[in-house]
Amino acid sequence: MILLLVTIGCMPLQFDVEGTTAVMTGDLRSNAKQRFERLFEEYPDLEWIELLDCPGSLDDDAVAEAGRFVREQDVNTRVPSDGEIYSGAVDLFIAGVEREYQDGGIVGVHSWSDGRVEGADLPEDARVHDLYLDYYEDMGITTEFYWFTLHAASYDGIHEMTRDEMIRYGLIVE
Repeated sequence: MILLLVTIGCMPLQFDVEGTTAVMTGDLRSNAKQRFERLFEEYPDLEWIELLDCPGSLDDDAVAEAGRFVREQDVNTRVPSDGEIYSGAVDLFIAGVEREYQDGGIVGVHSWSDGRVEGADLPEDARVHDLYLDYYEDMGITTEFYWFTLHAASYDGIHEMTRDEMIRYGLIVE
């Protein structure tokens, strides 16, 4: 299913900590790693990051940096049944050591764009793909997932992944 992409850039990244779970809302921006560093300084016993309402990212390099930091913290990630994550927030979701998806949640992917060209329009050997391919490899996600995201929907659209797709590409394990 392809839907129109919700506009990002309107929601600052926020955390609401409940016990050992940080409920995350908002966009991932260039300061994402610093926001996570502060979160883990204040709450060193966190076990879960629950992605509740995360429209996407404004800086893919920053998402990769934040995702690697989150992985180093040895925490898990969850999309709850009322959660909606899109684009770069999906990349943060895969940073969880264990990843949980609850039926009803939305996990939306699409091709990236630099404002001039979409990732899907570039040859597979273009070096610009390396950022994403290296990140997915670091997270233990098959690189086929990257190529899937590029062709699942254009930059201005969104593809809501099915549970079967999430299993097929290693986002979740049954």
